Amino acid sequence: MFIKDIGIDLGTANTLIYLRGRGIIIREPSVVAVNTHTDSAKYVGKEAKEVIGRTPGSIVAVKPLKNGVIADFETTTIMLQEFIRKALRGKTFTKARVIICVPSGVTTVERRAVKEAVEQAGAKYVLIVEEAMAAAIGSMIVDIGGGTSEAAVISMGGIISSKSIRCGGDELDAAIINHIRKRYNLLIGERTAEDIKIQIGSAFPMEREDAMEIKGRNLLNGLPETINITGSEVRDAMSEPLARIVDAIKYTLEQTPPDLSADIIDRGIILSGGGALLRGIDRLIHKETGMPVLVAEYPLDCVAEGTGKLFSNLERYQDAFMEDNRY
Repeated sequence: MFIKDIGIDLGTANTLIYLRGRGIIIREPSVVAVNTHTDSAKYVGKEAKEVIGRTPGSIVAVKPLKNGVIADFETTTIMLQEFIRKALRGKTFTKARVIICVPSGVTTVERRAVKEAVEQAGAKYVLIVEEAMAAAIGSMIVDIGGGTSEAAVISMGGIISSKSIRCGGDELDAAIINHIRKRYNLLIGERTAEDIKIQIGSAFPMEREDAMEIKGRNLLNGLPETINITGSEVRDAMSEPLARIVDAIKYTLEQTPPDLSADIIDRGIILSGGGALLRGIDRLIHKETGMPVLVAEYPLDCVAEGTGKLFSNLERYQDAFMEDNRY
């Protein structure tokens, strides 16, 4: 019997697939380029992201997940089928067991949609676990993804306190776009905003503040225009969504029993997800909470790697799975 154990971190920005025995084998953007004439997927993942903003009218790049949940069921299913086909190199998928991670704040209906999408992609068994649980087993984790941010304190195989907000890397990008539009009357795309965030963005004042030349379309005359923007300006633009993430962390700490709070002081807060790569975010959280803050060595991989640990200890971590999806 060809049985495979597959862990899926189905993120708003990126999808990672873990194959037991091989580790993480797929890291792809959660994007599908759809041909509107035929309603078929033309590109999936990296290829689809590369054509965002550069396609003819008949090709539309779609992000099928929004704020950590499925916004387009059919496109999500197509995307998962393609990623899993790549992961298994075209081999049969009908006997696979899948653990898929979702934000803790999703509704029962949203959770059922995730499960059905994986089942339609061909899985035989599907287990659903909260992202924070998969990312960290035994401490406090803050997982900052593309569409959601999760703060959770984990002890003895369960989540003690947590807060999930629909705010992540996409909100930071949107804040940059809005700032540049309001201040400079310049319209930039999502890819440009993400590049700005990565290259000169920060959550805390840096010793050296970089600047960057950006190009966009002037909203007053419709012509292309080039401006310079500084790192401190980008930080100010992102301040509101960053404050929301910090507030979620503070709320989680406030709900944590005193004895566990003492453990967090000793162990620190672990940052995972793509948002953990934003420069200075560990220093911002430390300043606001007083807690030691550490960025995971490979923050983008934490959730997917965690599914592998769950496969190895299914009985031990039964309480980690959603009640209506236990194995």
